[in-house]
Amino acid sequence: MAESDSDSDIEIMAQQVPCNCLAAADESGRMIRHKIFRRALGPKDIHISVTYSGICHSDIHSAKGEWGAQAYPYCVGHEILGRVKAVGSGVSKFKVGEPIGVGCFTDSCRICEECGEGNEQYCSGPGGTCGTYGEKAPESLHPGGISQGGYASDFVVDENYAIRIPEKMDVAAAAPLLCAGITCFSPFIEHGLKAGQTLGVVGLGGLGHMAVKIGKAMGCEAIVFSRSSSKTEDALRLGAAKVVISTDAEAMKAHARSCHFIYNSIAFDHDVQPYLNVLRTRGTMIMVGGVPKGAMPGGTFAIIPRGLKIAGSCIGGIRETQQMIDFCAEHNILSDIELIPATPEDVDKAWARAINSDVKFRFVIDTAKTLTAPDAA
Repeated sequence: MAESDSDSDIEIMAQQVPCNCLAAADESGRMIRHKIFRRALGPKDIHISVTYSGICHSDIHSAKGEWGAQAYPYCVGHEILGRVKAVGSGVSKFKVGEPIGVGCFTDSCRICEECGEGNEQYCSGPGGTCGTYGEKAPESLHPGGISQGGYASDFVVDENYAIRIPEKMDVAAAAPLLCAGITCFSPFIEHGLKAGQTLGVVGLGGLGHMAVKIGKAMGCEAIVFSRSSSKTEDALRLGAAKVVISTDAEAMKAHARSCHFIYNSIAFDHDVQPYLNVLRTRGTMIMVGGVPKGAMPGGTFAIIPRGLKIAGSCIGGIRETQQMIDFCAEHNILSDIELIPATPEDVDKAWARAINSDVKFRFVIDTAKTLTAPDAA
């Protein structure tokens, strides 16, 4: 007797990995408890028991529909740490029980030039880069037809898109490295930041504080540019050589042509000209936030006469992310975090505080203690 569609559906569901998660209920971003399924393990797949999940501003923008309409309930989170719970028959890079991480994407075409060069985050092939959450995908890869993130008890990922985490880094403060850490490390490597150079860091938040730590570990002098002197104590504690108040015209003038690089993490409308002025000739400004129209009043003549460069950068590839984790382990670099329970109420409060920049410097959700994997039923 032929198997009915309903019987087939039940069999597929039984193979899938049940998962408790926190999900946005609607465009308000309000968190609720929710249950989803991860795909059944394929030969190259790893089942991760999630222990920590970092909170990134991208989570908030995406959950609130600010970057496009979403289907709800919607689970976000792309700074995922955990332990390997099970592996597919063809997995060779990880063993059960080992620490493991997942960052901002979980697949790419694997055949385009960018993927071949280890720049999977810029994949130009069929389907492009598959984000850890919010990406439409076949049901066979993501039950429900959309990728769901790491505010969850469990995760399933192809071993080629997972990051090996040293035992000493299996701590909550390592989770933000999978986004904030690589967003600093990648452009520093790409644009040749060297020991002995001066790195200007604009904005001392989740990204900026990692830029100071990583830049210093690379042998650079870090100067933090901030609108407020209230960041001075933290900046110096993190390793900055000094803090310059960017609203003080005389202080900015005194630091003209002082920086080889500027790492600009500001995500709101601002004039970049004052920061171009503190670049040395042929210096580079790395943009990881946004440059609105009119932000460079001088147009291209603001950069041509001194050979200045403005470069964009987006996270990093898998190989580079592994290099970043290993570098941070070698230099004992972790994010400054506030650990919160995995409850809707606590995440709602954390998001509200993150929007108001009321955190030093990232929130991390303790999923292991407050989210447990459900039964398969």
